[in-house]
Amino acid sequence: MSKYLVFGHKNPDTDAIASAIAFSFYLEKIGHESEAVALGTPNEETQFALNYFNVERPRVVSSVSNEVERVALVDHNEAKQSVNDLDEVEVGFVIDHHRIANFETSNPLFYRAEPIGSTASVIYKLFKENNIDVPKAIAGLMLSAIISDTLLFKSPTSTSQDEKIANELAKISDVNIDKYGLELLKAGTKLSAKSALELVQSDSKTFDMNEQSVRIGQINVIGFDEMLGRKDEILNAMRDEIAENNFDLFVLLITDILESDSIAFVLGENIIPVEKAFKQPVVEEVITLPGVVSRKKQIVPQLTEAFSD
Repeated sequence: MSKYLVFGHKNPDTDAIASAIAFSFYLEKIGHESEAVALGTPNEETQFALNYFNVERPRVVSSVSNEVERVALVDHNEAKQSVNDLDEVEVGFVIDHHRIANFETSNPLFYRAEPIGSTASVIYKLFKENNIDVPKAIAGLMLSAIISDTLLFKSPTSTSQDEKIANELAKISDVNIDKYGLELLKAGTKLSAKSALELVQSDSKTFDMNEQSVRIGQINVIGFDEMLGRKDEILNAMRDEIAENNFDLFVLLITDILESDSIAFVLGENIIPVEKAFKQPVVEEVITLPGVVSRKKQIVPQLTEAFSD
């Protein structure tokens, strides 16, 4: 029986990396040969978690069909967010917490998606349902994924299930959620050494919206001053990405994790759907988004609807 490669989306965040590691362990426990890999280098926040729990980061791959015949996807299902040769392998598992879009397979598969705060929360349920113990280090990574995706339970994507699971994982991993959680989130805001291109690529996903290619990125910060001070170089990097990849629209969400507010840099030939979605004007390529912290729940659905009208 051939091995599974397990991976999250391109430009992986903490949930994508942690969920790949956790689900790969789960697959091994239920009898499959499996390896967690990544479609990009872990960001600073994720590396902080890997270092804290002494877990080696997964190797980075750009293709999978040269290695295996089947894969498992975590934290995504859309082909544009996945490995480039996804259509050359069989998808046997999908574990996710996002919308389902442009996804189909030729054979039946195991698909588990729930509208909760983190893919790691879904995977934890699978561990519990199958009476599989979660190792301490993997529990710490799964906890990190939940903290990251829910912004320490401040995001509207967070549910009571996520908090309950996080508390159970904190006991297994022996950490204080509030203390560790703030350290983890702050690790992801150290951006001064990153180039403008790294900033716009680090946590960006591409979405199909009414036949428009929409790129949505997100950067977590403490205060907006640094990113506003680098606005021109960041916009230039966004223009380069639009030209190279034929994006119709690029929205870069900049989220203050302490104040739970965002602004966004917006570029594209047609920005009217952005202004319509958020009932705010885009002024000099910037839109103000008070109370917005979640790309998944507060950006993607609103833009999808605006493009559909």
